[in-house]
Amino acid sequence: MFIPLWLLITLAVIVITVFGWTVQVVMGRNPFPFPDPGSRIFSAASPEAKAAVVALLEKHGIKERFRADSEAVLRSIMWDGTIINTPSPGALEKLDAASSCIGLVSGDPEASAREAAAFLVSRGFAARVVLDVEPGLPIAFVVTDAFPGTVINFRKHMIHLPRPQPVPG
Repeated sequence: MFIPLWLLITLAVIVITVFGWTVQVVMGRNPFPFPDPGSRIFSAASPEAKAAVVALLEKHGIKERFRADSEAVLRSIMWDGTIINTPSPGALEKLDAASSCIGLVSGDPEASAREAAAFLVSRGFAARVVLDVEPGLPIAFVVTDAFPGTVINFRKHMIHLPRPQPVPG
C-alpha cells in the first residue's frame, strides 16, 4: 500500500501538535485561549502585596503568564487561570470593597449580569449590577449580599478582551 509522503508528514505534524497541546493541558499550561473557563480573582492590598503573592505562588509552581493592567486594575494572570490583582480605590468603592471575584464568560455580559442579579433577588438577596468599574472593557459585575466580600463578573471570551502582555520566563 502506497501512502504519499506529504500525507505522512501532515499526519505526523497533527499528531505531534495534539500530543504537545495535551501535555500542556495536563500540566495546567494550556497555550491556547480555548476553552475559556472564566476566572477566579483575588485582590491584594497593594501593588507590593500583589508582587509578593505572585512571587509566593511562583515559588509553589503557579507562574505568572500575563499582565493585563488597566487604569482601574493591575492584573497578573497565572498559568492556571487564577488572577491576582490590585484594584484602584475607585474600583474597590464601586464593588463594595470586594476582595475576590468569580469571573464567568458570556456573549452579553450586561444581560447576563442583569439576569444573575434578578435571579439572586428572586431568592431573597440584594443584588445590583455595576458596569463602570473598567470603562471600555466588556465586563459587568454583580454585587450581592449572597456572597459577602466577593462579586461575580461576566465578561466576553478572552479573545474579545485587550491582548494581555506576556511575562518573560
